[in-house]
This record gives sequence, C-alpha cells and structure tokens, in this order.
Amino acid sequence: MDSLFNLDQACTFCQITTGEAEASVVYQDDLVTAFMDLFPVTPGHTLVIPNYHASMITEIDPNTVGHMFAVGVKIDRALRDSDFRCEAVSLYLADGAAAGQVVLHSHLHIVPRFHGDLCGLHLHAGPAEMATRKKLEEHAEAIRRSLKSEI
Repeated sequence: MDSLFNLDQACTFCQITTGEAEASVVYQDDLVTAFMDLFPVTPGHTLVIPNYHASMITEIDPNTVGHMFAVGVKIDRALRDSDFRCEAVSLYLADGAAAGQVVLHSHLHIVPRFHGDLCGLHLHAGPAEMATRKKLEEHAEAIRRSLKSEI
C-alpha cells in the first residue's frame, strides 16, 4: 500500500493495514481500515483506523479524521441493519493512555449497544455537580484562546 505517511513496523494496527497481521476486515480504502475488535465489548464491535501510524487524533490529517467518522457512521447503520443485537451504538475514541487508549495507534470504536450489555462509559468520578456559568465561561475562554493559534 502506497502511503505518504509512515508505518510503525512494530505496531499491530499498522501490520493490519498492510495485511501482515491477521484481522477480520470489514472495510478498507486508501485512508482507513475497519476491522473486528479482537476483544469485543459486544458482538459486532468494530474499529476504524487510519492506514498510517498516528498515536493520537491530533497526528491525523483532518480529512482522514472526517473519513474515519464517516466510515464509522456507515458501520453504525450496518450494525443496526444486521442480525446483531443492536438497540443503540456507541462511537468512542480514547486519545492517549490516560483516556484508556491501550493500542497506541489512534482508533475509533463502533460498539453495538443494548439494554443490560454491561458496557458503560462514566464521564465523571462521582456525583455530577452542575458547573456555574462563570466557570463554564472561564473554561470556554481558555479553549477559545488556544483555538486562535490552531485556526
């Protein structure tokens, strides 16, 4: 596969994109590869990865990130139309080890969900407290300042 980007020969996900490592591929094009997760949360759990090595989403060009999510949406629809038990779908991307990323090649999880599946995502450590508008504005301003350097 020709790529303008680097592959990490030691990375299992890079090896999957080139066909060197075994995987149950659902979809592949010039930008991304989608395949079944080896340790599925629920049956049908699929991963979408860029076809070059990028540990974090910020290392992936924006067009490829958009394409990863577009393919994720197509897989979401396919899961809902399949025979898998699928009352809902979670799309999840952990960006870094502290976020729970285990394989350090950026990847989007598409997970079929159903009531009682024992899969969960908790975005707070304890009972949630509503943030004050003042605190939210402070946080928004900090992000806006950083965005100015990105745009």
